[in-house]
Amino acid sequence: MSPHQIVPSLADRGEYIGSESSFYRVLAEAELLSHRGRSKPKQMQRPAPWEALRPNQIFSWDITYLRSSVRGQYFYLYLFLDIFSRKVVGWEIHESESMELSSKLLETICRADKINKNQLHLHSDNGRQMKGATMLVTMQWLGVVPSFSRPSVRNDNPFSESMFKTLKYCPQYPSQPYENIESARAWVATFVSWYNTEHLHSGIKFVTPASKHNNKDIDILNKRDVVYAKAKEKNPNRWSGKTRDWRPIECIKLNNLKRENSSNTTNELKHSC
Repeated sequence: MSPHQIVPSLADRGEYIGSESSFYRVLAEAELLSHRGRSKPKQMQRPAPWEALRPNQIFSWDITYLRSSVRGQYFYLYLFLDIFSRKVVGWEIHESESMELSSKLLETICRADKINKNQLHLHSDNGRQMKGATMLVTMQWLGVVPSFSRPSVRNDNPFSESMFKTLKYCPQYPSQPYENIESARAWVATFVSWYNTEHLHSGIKFVTPASKHNNKDIDILNKRDVVYAKAKEKNPNRWSGKTRDWRPIECIKLNNLKRENSSNTTNELKHSC
């Protein structure tokens, strides 16, 4: 019997030894946790790993809700992010979740950025708006390759989750619900402008997403390296080793698989876009 069966069975006999988690802990310490029965244990395969080496190669997208002044009603923010540069490449706010709306936004982004067929991979979670027929047909028509997270695994879509956390936890985020959709759009427009052109992103060596997207980060990071080299030359006693590494990030990995043993090769762990 599993601990989930043991605990209520004991309770029916008027006995309590411990909770399910306590039983599982004891079993783990005794190395007795294993799949029971002849059926295979349930497995959820990780989505295919990809590498972004340049802008407009891999996008991540998701929908998050924004509170309205009417209790129980929300505005929905559709947002597409380039994982290589972390730039917000497109967003819209609507009063409902709709695969038709997300499809139109994707089409607009591809047209504006002149994205060719089979150039872009689009990653998302397993929401119905992400896997709906209209969205899939649009991606097929645009030549966009879909990629989906595993069910109930938030870490498979980390870029969008991190983006929404930055948005909702920044000091300027309104403490009160939005009065109307126009005010929500106005605030998000201001935020996206700041995020793309002013925010120094930690994941890309503290340059702005717009600088990274336009390949201007190399000059910025080279200048920083010169500043540090001069500082070390001027006062070498303050440096115990090398100066800070200001080399640009050349590759961003999505769903990167860690090697489980030394026999795995690089080709088994990645797909080059």
